[in-house]
Amino acid sequence: MSVNPKPNRKQQILECLALMLQSSPGERITTAKLAAEVGVSEAALYRHFPSKARMFEGLIEFIEESTFSRVNIILSDHKEALVRCHHILHVLLVFAERNPGMCRILSGDALMGENERLRARVNQFFDKLESQFKQILRERKLREGKSFSIAEQPLANILVAFAEGKIGQYVRSGFTKKPSENFNDQWQFLMASK
Repeated sequence: MSVNPKPNRKQQILECLALMLQSSPGERITTAKLAAEVGVSEAALYRHFPSKARMFEGLIEFIEESTFSRVNIILSDHKEALVRCHHILHVLLVFAERNPGMCRILSGDALMGENERLRARVNQFFDKLESQFKQILRERKLREGKSFSIAEQPLANILVAFAEGKIGQYVRSGFTKKPSENFNDQWQFLMASK
């Protein structure tokens, strides 16, 4: 006798929210619409999440875990600073490309009118990413005996601003202008003045 495992309702809610963010660009997602999409009552949503903000936080946690688990793999697999930075940026852009709904969160588009702490969480994500780049770039001096024509902090900021810009373009284009498009050429240009 085969028993169908009960679906993880919490996961299902987050997946539906991410899909709605993707399929309804520019629209605000209400709990009523989300409940209808999941096929449950609004009360059932609140049994799994105390608020809509917690649902968004669940997606932000997914973004953080997905990104920084890959960053850790890159850091253990590669030692050269520029290779690390290249791979981290590429991973972030490909993740964004494969998860358009998450891009609306990262760009702040989906968070308009939502709890301010959500915007703070997204800011923390990008701050952590910038700190990671800065650390990698500082280690370049120690490991490789090489420095850049500008300080590590402004260069780390440029890398994050580049990623944010590509993600923002993806959202503004209705998910047609892929973040990883032309990445290798753009990377070569960015690093030409290293």
